[in-house]
Amino acid sequence: MIDATQIRKGMIIVMDGTLYRVMEMQLITPGRWKAMVQTKLRNIQVGSQIEHRFRSEERLEQAHLDEVEMEFLYQQGDEYFFMNLENYEQVTLAAETIGDSVKYLKPNSVIEVETFEGKPVGVNLPNSMDLKVVSTEPRLQGATKTALYKPAVLETGAVVQVPEFIKEGDVIRVDTRDDEYLERAKTK
Repeated sequence: MIDATQIRKGMIIVMDGTLYRVMEMQLITPGRWKAMVQTKLRNIQVGSQIEHRFRSEERLEQAHLDEVEMEFLYQQGDEYFFMNLENYEQVTLAAETIGDSVKYLKPNSVIEVETFEGKPVGVNLPNSMDLKVVSTEPRLQGATKTALYKPAVLETGAVVQVPEFIKEGDVIRVDTRDDEYLERAKTK
């Protein structure tokens, strides 16, 4: 059991026997009143979304998920196919089940798929990934210090803000939790 104030984005909680993924959360402290946690939750089994407000002193059950290492194989429409590395079974996850993590899925990459009672319910990406920049603006000569970052499109389709010295073809390390550029990746 966790306090409502410990809820974080991406966490899976159990309410009334149903699994919900926390899509958004905001801690609200209205002056002299008690704090509240406003959340947007997605029902994992059905896919519907609800908004729910928890009192700060409420206790919630966090779902305990098993994590299985799987290889991402390919995408077909809104479905993503993964292969279990131990028994070679394939599972399919819908894009809405995976959420924002779809923008970092690269074929043949090994990630952890979260399962609840044997059924896949989401993915757990590594905290950082090395991805190739496929498109970005060239460095502007004579640019002022105000233009330190520019958008870059990565090989998976994700767009992140990068320093102006990054060019197409560079491999960069990206924080998958908050979509931020970390550093240039070391090439071997």
